[in-house]
Amino acid sequence: MSSSAAGLLFIGSLLVALALCYRPLGDYMFRVYTGAGHSRIELMLYRLVGVRPDGEQRWGVYARSVLAFSAVSILFLYGLQRVQNHLFLSLGMKPVEPALAWNTAVSFVTNTNWQAYSGEAAMGHVVQTAGLAVQNFVSAAVGMAVAIALVRGLARGRSGTLGNFWVDLVRGTVRILLPIAFVAALVLVAGGAIQTFGDHFTWATLTGGEQTFTPAAAASQEAIKDLGTNGGGIFNANSAHPFENPTSWTNWVTIFLLLVIATSLPRTFGRMVGDDRQGYAIVSVMAIIAIISIGLTNWAELSASGTVPQAIGQAMEGRESRFGVSNSGMFASATTLTSTGSVNSFHDSYTALGGGMLIFNMLLGEVAPGGVGAGLYGILILAVITVFVAGLMVGRTPEYLGKKIGPREIKLASLYFLVTPVLVLIGTAVAMATAAGRSAMLNTGPHGLSEILYAYTSASNNNGSAFAGVSANTTFHNVTLGLCMIFGRFLPIVLVLALTGSLAGQAPVPASAGTLPTHRPQFVGLLVGVTVILVALTFLPALALGPLAEGLL
Repeated sequence: MSSSAAGLLFIGSLLVALALCYRPLGDYMFRVYTGAGHSRIELMLYRLVGVRPDGEQRWGVYARSVLAFSAVSILFLYGLQRVQNHLFLSLGMKPVEPALAWNTAVSFVTNTNWQAYSGEAAMGHVVQTAGLAVQNFVSAAVGMAVAIALVRGLARGRSGTLGNFWVDLVRGTVRILLPIAFVAALVLVAGGAIQTFGDHFTWATLTGGEQTFTPAAAASQEAIKDLGTNGGGIFNANSAHPFENPTSWTNWVTIFLLLVIATSLPRTFGRMVGDDRQGYAIVSVMAIIAIISIGLTNWAELSASGTVPQAIGQAMEGRESRFGVSNSGMFASATTLTSTGSVNSFHDSYTALGGGMLIFNMLLGEVAPGGVGAGLYGILILAVITVFVAGLMVGRTPEYLGKKIGPREIKLASLYFLVTPVLVLIGTAVAMATAAGRSAMLNTGPHGLSEILYAYTSASNNNGSAFAGVSANTTFHNVTLGLCMIFGRFLPIVLVLALTGSLAGQAPVPASAGTLPTHRPQFVGLLVGVTVILVALTFLPALALGPLAEGLL
């Protein structure tokens, strides 16, 4: 079988598996978030936190709960890193330096998982499991909770409440993420991923030298880092490491985990608003954008532009040689289309246009299908903007799912969209304009700009992957990228919840002859167009100076 045919089979089987999971997993999540009962474990957790599980929250209280929980999580994770040399199973690791500890704490709490350090050389077992792995679960659950709150705002009428953040957080963790991650970890162990809390050991190499290896609980962290669209790897090589991702079929499993919850949440959305067609429309938009992106990325990598790639028939530098170009390209597309920093190949070595496509994936706002929860609320905000644009075209007040999109709603939606461009472009400009920012660059010219642009795009979109041509472990980049992560995560969440409160308080408007149907192919095409055009108009100058300039040289 040719490499192209094998790649098509690999990608096609993934799409079929995701399609098969859409209804059962989406329906299960619908039951999780709409059920009235609480399990004993959940009730114990509510008592521990001191909340009434049946008490509903207005949008301001919901937002303050998200911010308070995240702030405490940052402080806890920062402190854990600073005292790790005193912890059990620390493996002799030193305390993490303050700027790096701040960056890492913010990174994992914001579901970014940007790593300016080598995992096996910087973190002991307790920090990895009690700190980083725990945040892999709860940061993902926070994103899902916010998405569900937005859907409730669209589904309810004349309601001042959005549900209870603590209930949504606990249910997302206990009923969805934990059981799936447990099963996935067992599958990865069966495939050869390691799961141990052993100490360092050293062996002799074939050349007569020595190499030291730090074993870790890799399978369990690999499962949740992908399922929760986190991405932080225990090993510096991330999912290219054979102890995290041993075989081609475990590579398939990890990509499936990256996508499965985010692609099933539109079904949950459709069930909650009482119209399954709305869910199919949203997932169709996600699928169209994703398939085009995957196709263009693989075309760029398989077309072998450049003298050396043309001589050997494909661009193999930086690709995972065990899996081939298509499997590496599919993983790279999936990780940048979702807010996942997990990588199984070296994005910095991709062709200029292939790497540019990965940047563009993130600049889209990671809505195809995006991070768990974050992708759904991102595409729904774009849907609000789309119906507003359509309303301007026909000269009537726009409506979405029976809710009028007035001045307040469109202002909040527009501010949501503008957060990322402001962070990305200002962050990149400051880094390129200052000696401290440029000192970390290992390359100059268009590729050097692409590396900086990728870093600030990744941080601001809470992705976490990197071109890796930037020495990011400097005080300047640890601080500035950390700020991009915080503002890129929590400003949009506050704006989403404010919009949700406004929508929930409205009385539903009956559909009329002038109402734009939001479940038909016409709306799907319009939403795809608005999503792509907004990004193209906003970021085209930056892309033209970086990956496009390099690719056309």
